[in-house]
Amino acid sequence: MIGGFAGILVVAAVVGVIVGVHKSSSGDSKNGGDVLSTTSKSVSSICSTTDYKQACVDSLSSVANNQSATPKDYVQAALDYTVQAMKAALANTSAIGKSANDSYNKMAVQDCQELLQYAVDELQASFSMVGDSSLHTMQDREAELMNWLSAVYSYQQTCMDGLTQTDLKSAISNGLVNATQLTDNALAIVSSISQILTAFNIPLLNTTAITNASSQQRRLLEVSSEDGGYPSWLSAADRKLLAQAGPNSNIRPNAVVAQDGSGQFKTIGAALAAYPKNLQGRYIIYVKAGIYNEHVIVQNNQVNVFMYGDGPRRTMVTGSKSNAGGTPTFQTASFSAIGDGFIAKSMGFQNSAGPQGHQAVALRVQSDMAAFYNCRMDGYQDTLYAQAHRNFYRNCVISGTVDFIFGDGATVIQNSLIIVRRPLAGQQNTVTAHGRASPRETTGLVIQNCRIVPDTKLFPDRFTLPTYLGRPWKAYSRAVIMESTLGDLIQPAGWLPWDGDFGLNTCFFAEYANRGPGAATAKRVNWGGFKVITNRNEALTYTVGPFIQGQTWIAATGAPYVLGLTH
Repeated sequence: MIGGFAGILVVAAVVGVIVGVHKSSSGDSKNGGDVLSTTSKSVSSICSTTDYKQACVDSLSSVANNQSATPKDYVQAALDYTVQAMKAALANTSAIGKSANDSYNKMAVQDCQELLQYAVDELQASFSMVGDSSLHTMQDREAELMNWLSAVYSYQQTCMDGLTQTDLKSAISNGLVNATQLTDNALAIVSSISQILTAFNIPLLNTTAITNASSQQRRLLEVSSEDGGYPSWLSAADRKLLAQAGPNSNIRPNAVVAQDGSGQFKTIGAALAAYPKNLQGRYIIYVKAGIYNEHVIVQNNQVNVFMYGDGPRRTMVTGSKSNAGGTPTFQTASFSAIGDGFIAKSMGFQNSAGPQGHQAVALRVQSDMAAFYNCRMDGYQDTLYAQAHRNFYRNCVISGTVDFIFGDGATVIQNSLIIVRRPLAGQQNTVTAHGRASPRETTGLVIQNCRIVPDTKLFPDRFTLPTYLGRPWKAYSRAVIMESTLGDLIQPAGWLPWDGDFGLNTCFFAEYANRGPGAATAKRVNWGGFKVITNRNEALTYTVGPFIQGQTWIAATGAPYVLGLTH
C-alpha cells in the first residue's frame, strides 16, 4: 500500500508508466493483426501465443535488439514490464479511490489497493524465480509460475468485483486494462516455455525420462497413496503434527490460546501477533475449546502457521460481517488465511449473518499450499471463499446455500461432507461458483469422493427446492465433481446459468463416476462447456498431484506418488 512521502515518490515515478504503457498498447485487441510481421523473429516467436500482441511487443522492447538475449531475458522483460504496469494501476487506484462517495466503496478501494499490492509482490517473485533459474529449471518451474500469475489475474478481478460506484468502477477498470492484458500475456508466455526454447534452438529436457516418469506416476496414481489418512506429499513432520494434534497430544505448541486464561493468549489474533521474526519451521498454535468471536487474519508474512483446536464444533471462530450489512464480501470473512503454507486441523469457521446477510464468508483462503483437515465451514451464501492459489480440504464439513464454495483458487475438496441449507425464499441453491476469468489460469474447483446432501432438519422439502452443482460466475469457470455421492436434492439439469447465456460455452463443468440419486446425467444441461468425463486418464488430471502439484508441497519425504482416484 502506498502512503506518505514514499507514496508521492512512487506515484511520480509511475505516472510516466501509466501514460507510456497505455499509449503503447492502446487499441490492442485480441489476435492483434499484423503486429508481429514488423518485429524480430525472437519477439514474434514469444508473442505468437499471446492475445494482446502489441502489448507483448512493447513489453519486450528492452531486449528486442539484444542479439545475445536468451529466452530467460525475454521472459524477465515481459514480467518486469507487467510489474511496472501493475504499480501504475496501483497508483492510479489510490488516486482515483479518493472519489469514493460512501463507506462501502471506500472499503472496496482499500481492498483494491491491498489486492494490487499482492499482485505486485507475486509478479516480483515470479521475476526473481525466472532470474534464479537456468533455462531448463525455468521449464521445470512452469507450474509454480502459472500458479502465481493466475493469482495475479485473480486479484485484479477481485478488486473489480468489490466496487459498486459506477464512475469509480469504470475509472479503476480503465486503469487496470494494461496490467490485465500484460498478465494474460505473461500467462501465455510462461505456458509456452517449451515452445519458446524450441524456437531458440535450445534442447528441451530429456523427453524420454519425462515420459517414463509420467507413466510411472500414472501407474502410481491408480493405487492407494495415503499414509494414516494424510496425502503422501505432506512432509513426515507435518503428518506427525496432524496425527498427534489434539487436546491430549504431546506436541509443544509455540502458542496456546484459551479464553479461560489457561493459555498464553486469550485471542487467536494475539497469538498470531506474537509470530516470531526469522521463524524456522512451523509456528504451532493450539486453540482450546471456545467460541472465538474475532476477525482473524493470518497475514502474508506469517507463513507456515499450523493451527489446531479441540474439534470443529468445540473450537469455533465466528463472525457476522455481511455484504447486506455494508461490508464488501472480501472483508466479511470471519477467518482469512493469507500467509503461505497454512494448515488447520479440528477447527470450525462460521459466519452467523444468516441467509438475510447474503454474501457472508466464514473462511477465506488466499494462502498457497494451504490444507484443512477435520474442519467445519458453516454459513449460508459464500461460506468458503477459496480465493486464490492451491488449497486442499479433507474430512471437512462445508455448509451453505448460494454459491457457498466459490473463488478462483486451484482447489481440491476430498472425502468431505457438503451440506445444503435452506436459503431465502426465491433463492436457488448452488454449491459452487468458480471465478476463473481467463482460460490460461490454472485454477479450478474439484470435489472428489464427497457427499452432497441436504440439511434434513432445516430442509425437509428438498424435493421441491431447486439445488444445482454450480453456475459460471466468470466466463471460464471450472468445476469438476467426481466420485461423489449426490443427494436427491440435485436437479436433473445439474447446473444453473448465471445470466442468460454468459459463460455457458466457455466454462468447464464436468462430472465423473458420481453416484446417488442426484448423479444421473441423462438430463444434464447441453451447454458447450459441460461434459461427462468417461476417460479415466482424463479424470486423473484433476486429482491432487497433477492439478495442484500436491506431491511438491512442503518437502515431501518417502514415496514419490500422489493421491489419485479412489476407485
